[in-house]
Amino acid sequence: MRQFALALLVSAVTAAVYAPIGLLWWRRARVRDRGLRLVAAVELEPYHSALLRQEATEAAAAELVLDGYLRIHEEGAAFLTGQGRDPARAPAHPLPAALLEAVRRHDPEPVSIGWIDGYDEDYRERLRAYRCERDALLPDIPRMPGGAGNLLLACGSCVGIALVMLFWLLAGALLVTGRPHGPREWAWTAVAALGLAALLLAEKATRVVRERTEPGDPLGDLVRSEAHPALAALDEEQRMVVLLSIGDRHTWRGVDTVVHEEADDEDDEDDEDDDEWLDEKVWWEDAYEYRASDEDEPEDEPESGAATGAATGAAPPSSG
Repeated sequence: MRQFALALLVSAVTAAVYAPIGLLWWRRARVRDRGLRLVAAVELEPYHSALLRQEATEAAAAELVLDGYLRIHEEGAAFLTGQGRDPARAPAHPLPAALLEAVRRHDPEPVSIGWIDGYDEDYRERLRAYRCERDALLPDIPRMPGGAGNLLLACGSCVGIALVMLFWLLAGALLVTGRPHGPREWAWTAVAALGLAALLLAEKATRVVRERTEPGDPLGDLVRSEAHPALAALDEEQRMVVLLSIGDRHTWRGVDTVVHEEADDEDDEDDEDDDEWLDEKVWWEDAYEYRASDEDEPEDEPESGAATGAATGAAPPSSG
């Protein structure tokens, strides 16, 4: 009778523990499948995809180079071509058109694409407006249930785990101390032992459920699946100069270039004056001579003192 009651109680607690785990599996599987279906129906525009990868300006510059609007120097400076200076001609897409207008605002001064991307407010505003417009078309991906950030659920889980462990210790002690008689009691004892073993694996089962139902980042995978067509069409030399111009945000600043030549010259002269003593000797040679002069001074001190006294005594007081 004792083994039967114990097996029944352990089975009930095991079912109560695994029921939320099974419910969590079902909910997470549904959310994952729904998110995958929503992402599968998304058709990303190439520039929107490049914008989500932080490559929109690079793709726009590549298109302008391929279409003959821009010429990028080997040092990263961007110049307008004859076609680029024609106000009647512009790319059809708003992003390369905005980049071309930004370069035209700096013409005829050379400017880097990185400077425009980082500091041209009109271009950045049009980039933000395009992103807001395109992001509004993306589906709302459902969040995966998991209780992250829910303090009440976390506290309840801790209390539940503590109670289950206490029950496991008590049931295990009753199971070990009891002596079954007959095959039926042995069978109930085996059922109770299996239930206790299942309780030990509950935490691992929860971890397995989360791992197998993890959706990952399907939208990010879609964004990273293909490069922009303009970037893919660049040859190696064009790609190098475009990347160089994108990475340079300080050398070529177009009409915003400000050079402080006088201040730089004064700073250079000050540095030369400060370091002039290094030209004749090394610092440790000066330190050695200074130390040697300190060691010689005590031997000459009495003589110099006597001479000073003699000179003082021999000198007659001055008459007014």
